[in-house]
Amino acid sequence: MIQLSDKDHDAQMADMKIDIYHGSDHIIEQPVFGEGKPYNDYGRGFYCTEHAELAKEWACSSDNDGYANHYTLDCNGLSVLNLNAPEYTILNWLTILLENRKFNVADGLPQRAKTYLLENFMVDYKKYDVIIGYRANDSYFSYAGDFVNGTLSLSDLSEAMRLGKLGEQVVLKSKKAFEALSFVEAIKVPRLEYFAKYKTRDEEARAKYRQIASKPVAEDEIYVLDIIRNNWKNGQGI
Repeated sequence: MIQLSDKDHDAQMADMKIDIYHGSDHIIEQPVFGEGKPYNDYGRGFYCTEHAELAKEWACSSDNDGYANHYTLDCNGLSVLNLNAPEYTILNWLTILLENRKFNVADGLPQRAKTYLLENFMVDYKKYDVIIGYRANDSYFSYAGDFVNGTLSLSDLSEAMRLGKLGEQVVLKSKKAFEALSFVEAIKVPRLEYFAKYKTRDEEARAKYRQIASKPVAEDEIYVLDIIRNNWKNGQGI
């Protein structure tokens, strides 16, 4: 497992082979480029993690036995977008999520906020072979919704994402990335052990979010309406 800082991670990945894992209820020796759900966090792609234990939890997320499919990814020549690197903000991640996930946005402020974020904080993520970023399961997706609806501050959204520990994904997006993937093994995962771990991680993330959301509101908190009113743009140090 590579141990790099966010700043160096994407730059150094391009010159190495890494081990990644995909949690599933079946063995996947050769993922097929172009398949998969189009409404995932970063669109259609093959979603993995560098953490074997996390993949095992994802494999049993539906209370069934599963597999942690283990691969090596040859990153030589691949372009990598690391959304957790210092030059990106939580708003860059959020706009990609808004573009890809099914997201019912009410009229008024929420719709205005979605439009503003998409117009001003979008990253050209589709040109990359690999994307690294947060995983937005139902818990994280609800945090994003609260921010767009104007009930969660920017700092609280960022804190919730950092503390939730629901995982960082490595997503293969291009045919070139799929071709750089080599199957190693399929690790059998027992649901009796890992479904409980999956549930515990999710419950802890939700509990931490409730603590964050219930804090007294500070005078300098920034909400999505403040971002719109001040006409803030990408790269302004938000």
